Amino acid sequence: MTIEIALMVEGQAGLTWPRWQRIARAAEDLGFVGLYRSDHYTNAAPPDQDSLELWVSLTWLASYTSRIEFGPMVSPMSFRHPSTTARMATAVDDLSGGRLILGLGAGWQVREHENFGLDLLDLKPRFQRFEEGLEVITRLLRDAAPVNFEGQFYRLKDAVVLPPTQRSGGPPILIGGNGEKRTLELVARFADEWNAVFVTPSRFAELNSKLDDMLKARGRAISSVRRSLMTGCWFAAHDAELTSMLSRRNLTLEQVQSRGMIAGTVPHIRAQIDALEAVGVQRVLLQWLDVDNIEGVTALAKGLLP
Repeated sequence: MTIEIALMVEGQAGLTWPRWQRIARAAEDLGFVGLYRSDHYTNAAPPDQDSLELWVSLTWLASYTSRIEFGPMVSPMSFRHPSTTARMATAVDDLSGGRLILGLGAGWQVREHENFGLDLLDLKPRFQRFEEGLEVITRLLRDAAPVNFEGQFYRLKDAVVLPPTQRSGGPPILIGGNGEKRTLELVARFADEWNAVFVTPSRFAELNSKLDDMLKARGRAISSVRRSLMTGCWFAAHDAELTSMLSRRNLTLEQVQSRGMIAGTVPHIRAQIDALEAVGVQRVLLQWLDVDNIEGVTALAKGLLP
């Protein structure tokens, strides 16, 4: 098995400093290739829980780990000016020795935008803003000359990011989502990695083929964009625990898998990951919701990782 396996946690679902530090050290020590986290102010529905701010947490991670890759899955363009995101990303990437993956998205959660007075926008202008933000960030990271940009949402005049990034072109840009038109087209234009979300192997194969065609049409090599998948992970240490887990939710294992999730004991999970690798997934990000369950993530790692 050559597919890479990483962890992903939800930053708005009770994440605190002790929990973040424990799961980060576990990911580093157990051999996961990376640790990613969401970027949200709060939950999509009450009750509110502890929510550790994204870039502060990644700055700590850059200093207190030495091996794992990490980044936001994904950071909404609606939260910050893209020049601010570019500046923070280069600083954190340099601090980590070049381990940041810069995941970016348009934003989607209505509640947090209303709670904190942020403009989510309707879908069309939201993606127009996202496209402009991607152009601003990629040019600030990759252009040698000062950047001038005049858009509907953002304007730059002789803008430079200093000190210059230590990694040529800055951290790789990841765009997440399953949209066949808007999202994949933006991936083909701007991204170094595409991350699908909660899809079955067959659906991933369909979207992956469409992305191949879009890259070819733009004259980009298919290999220039890494393919990854983030999905839910329900891990059971043994068959009895799996039976109990499914019965509590009145679901079968097949029903869970049909939702694009990974579930079961180590042999079940290994088979599902093998199926993803067969359709082109190069890295799978397992959503680990119970960040206090270090025993479980340890058992998962021992069963899956070299």
